[in-house]
Amino acid sequence: MWKLLVGFVVFAALALFILSRGGDIDMGGEKHDVAAGHAEPAASAASAAASAPEAAASAAASAASN
Repeated sequence: MWKLLVGFVVFAALALFILSRGGDIDMGGEKHDVAAGHAEPAASAASAAASAPEAAASAAASAASN
């Protein structure tokens, strides 16, 4: 039983040592802030890029029908 306790203490000390040497580690959990909204412009750019071939295809079809 004492070996289990010593193992736990050694493991806890090692974990604290690694965390203290790691630099800027945020142990605050999940973040739900405004800065996470940067994915929206990328999504709109992707949708604009996806609609560009569609617009070119419709322009080609209207030119062919004239």
